[in-house]
Amino acid sequence: MTTDAASDALLLSSLYLHPIKSCGAIAVEEAVLIETGFEYDRAWMVVDTEGVFVSQRELPRMALAKPTLRSSDLVLRAPGMLALHLLLDTVEAPCQVRVWNDTVAAFDMGDLAAQWFSDFLGRPLRLARFDPERLLRRADAAWAGVAEAPTAFVDQFPLMVVSTASLAELNRRLIQAGHDAVTMRRFRPNIVLDGLTEPNGEDFLDELTIDSPDGPVHLKLTRPCTRCSIPDIDPDSAAVDHRVNDMLSLYRADARMGGALTFGRHAVVLAGIEHRLRVGASVRATLDF
Repeated sequence: MTTDAASDALLLSSLYLHPIKSCGAIAVEEAVLIETGFEYDRAWMVVDTEGVFVSQRELPRMALAKPTLRSSDLVLRAPGMLALHLLLDTVEAPCQVRVWNDTVAAFDMGDLAAQWFSDFLGRPLRLARFDPERLLRRADAAWAGVAEAPTAFVDQFPLMVVSTASLAELNRRLIQAGHDAVTMRRFRPNIVLDGLTEPNGEDFLDELTIDSPDGPVHLKLTRPCTRCSIPDIDPDSAAVDHRVNDMLSLYRADARMGGALTFGRHAVVLAGIEHRLRVGASVRATLDF
């Protein structure tokens, strides 16, 4: 079942890649959909000496590692550091790494990358790349339904969707309380929808059909995205405060998630692998009852 508010008027407002888990985002005009979400999204991950992932939760300065994706390499820049160039077609030794409770196959990216992150973040670290030939991680089947939903280094699901209306409502409340507005980058989405008439309207959507030059893409919205401390980290300065989560606590405690704060929805791919999504594409949605 569709409504005018949830069908013809929706557009892809923005697309984001986060090549290295918990490092900076890249706003792109076009993204290729693969089995694990967007190509190059969370394909690399910073790990400690035991192979366990680290994130902005304990190392906020990771937000200042800014990637640029080029045709043959990924370039990392950060304050006080020379640029790090990672060839897209090159890895080094096989390894195993742990993301949350999953131990997965990966490739170490070598001593130069390890030294770069260790120097910048002030502790011994290494950089790993996901092994796309061994898609052993799966999204939670209780939410993904029939979709197999393999994942790379994302926390939970292949894609994350947020609407411009949700951010506008949060910023309205922040400004009313005397705070500065925040950008969408704090919430690290892949897909930003424009045209929903109600704030947090993505809470009530079921499936999205997105026009692409390669044919329609079908996504299913799944679990509400429960929020940790990362939205309280300024992506431009790595400064930490609590105004975002404090404000969300006033109106976004989600009974479905045991009272956790939610903002946005995760999504899995139903159809459209290898299709290209482009900013400005038309989106049709069905409602979730």
